[in-house]
This record gives sequence, structure tokens and C-alpha cells, in this order.
Amino acid sequence: MMNRLFSALIILSFVVISGCSGDGAPKKVSLYKREGGISRETDYPQQNTIWFGFDPGLGPKEEVMIYTPFLKYLEKATGKRFRIKFTTKYEDTVENLGRGVTDFAAIGALRYVIGKNEYGIKYLVSGLNRGGYPTYHTMIFTRSDSSIESIRDIRGKCFAFGDRMSAQGHLIPRKMLSNAGITLDDLGKYVYTGSLTNAVKAVLNGECDAGGIRDSLAKRLASEGKIKILKVSGAYPAVLIAYNSHVDAKIVEAVKSALLSFDPMGKDRDMLFDWDRTEMPGGFTEIKEPGLGKVKALAMEYGLLNKS
Repeated sequence: MMNRLFSALIILSFVVISGCSGDGAPKKVSLYKREGGISRETDYPQQNTIWFGFDPGLGPKEEVMIYTPFLKYLEKATGKRFRIKFTTKYEDTVENLGRGVTDFAAIGALRYVIGKNEYGIKYLVSGLNRGGYPTYHTMIFTRSDSSIESIRDIRGKCFAFGDRMSAQGHLIPRKMLSNAGITLDDLGKYVYTGSLTNAVKAVLNGECDAGGIRDSLAKRLASEGKIKILKVSGAYPAVLIAYNSHVDAKIVEAVKSALLSFDPMGKDRDMLFDWDRTEMPGGFTEIKEPGLGKVKALAMEYGLLNKS
């Protein structure tokens, strides 16, 4: 209850989160009106402010409540001022980071591979799942009452992908279908819903017959009796924290140290709100080789990465 009250109070301080207008006056932005592309207000970032981006997922209201306490933790640990930069499209998270609109961002493996290739963004730390591993699995699923019993039964059906720029919502499910002998042309229909949440809704609402989502979400829905899991992928690198190559080295080290000390399942648990709904519920770790080769290969195979 205290966590919810705390989050509700500090949300008020984060409503004005989009920098300043050209004349220096604060610019108020509604959390419920998120337009595509990079917003103009970020052309005038506040001095001494570190901007942190996140891939779109749960929606602005939920994201503010979840990530505000996390940024408060970073402020306390580093002595720096942090603010959230929202986007509506996965590719905007990468573009913001590459152009220096944001300084750090929590992004999926595919966006990191693309961002490194196009902008030279750099790796900082990897997120950990509940078991303490920097990996996840994608699961192909259908409704619990569906007549579909195996991945092969999806041929000729409608398949719901997440965002086209998502490894877990697009590339990996697509590869899993391919391994079962099913190409996009073999599907009766396929749609890119924009997010894993939307992919789930498309299937549960009967708009599509099956979809692909992250393991933690699939397991929860299966335990609630809403879906049945048809196929599980191999392990892929989890969401990671990346940074713009021009960020001051001292700031990078301070943020890195704070992230590695972050303990959401232990000492820092009480200050957080619904952190277990993120893709890094176990905190962070540093990996010299994050194992991005498989994701890079898929991105090139499906035309999402320019050969270089």
C-alpha cells in the first residue's frame, strides 16, 4: 500500500518529463497522448539531466508507476538527475539513443544490434530474469480452448506477431515457424500488432489463432488458464541497457555501478512498484559477450539489418 501511495505521489513530479521549450518555459505533456516519432521538446533538454529511454510496452500510465521509483534509485545512487523519455515505436527508442536525445535506454537485443550498426551505441549491462539468468525464451501459444495442438497446425491460420522490430515478438517466432516448415506465405494471415500485449489480445479476442510472446508472460497466462503453449524457443539474450557513445565516461561508470548494485529482489524491493512486470526483474549483470550473434543473424535473414 505504501509503495502504491509513494508511486502515486511521485508520478505528479514526473508529469512534466519532456524537457523545456525553446524559451525555457516548462512544457507539460499528457502521458496519454503519445505521438509517433521523436517529439520536438527533446530538442531542448534540460542541463544536467540524464534522459533514460524504454521500449514501449505496458502503456504510459503503468510505465511511469514502474520506472519512476527505479530512476529515483539511480538519482540517489549517482547524484544525477534522471528523467524518462517515452516512445510509441520500438525503432524510436534506438533512434533517440543514437541521436543523443536519450543518454541510456533499456532495449531488446534486436534494437541494440541495429543501434550499434547504425549509430555506434554501446553495451552497458544485461537484464536478469527471475532465475538470475540474462536470457529469455519465446513461446508460441494459442487460446486454451483452441483446436490447435501443435505448431504445425498453425499452417493456414492467422498469426499475431508483436512489433516488427522485436526479436521476441517477431524474429524468433518467425524462425520457430520456419523451423516447423511454415513460412509467412503458408499462413492464412499474419499481423504485426505493435507489442506483446497486443499480440495476446489479438489471440484471446479471436482475431488471430496463435502468436508469439516472451516466456514470463506466456507462463503467467498459461497458469491462469487463458492460453496453452505450443512451442518454446531456445535461449536468447535478454533486454539490456545501452548508452550513447558520447555520454561522459564518468557518468557511464556511475550508472553502471548503480545498476550492478541494484537488487530488486532484495534490499531495493520495498522502494519499487511492480518491478517484476519488467523484463529485468532480477536486476542486472555485465557480460563481455552478450550472445547477440543469433539475433544479428536473424535480423540479417529477415531484412532488418543492413549488411556491413
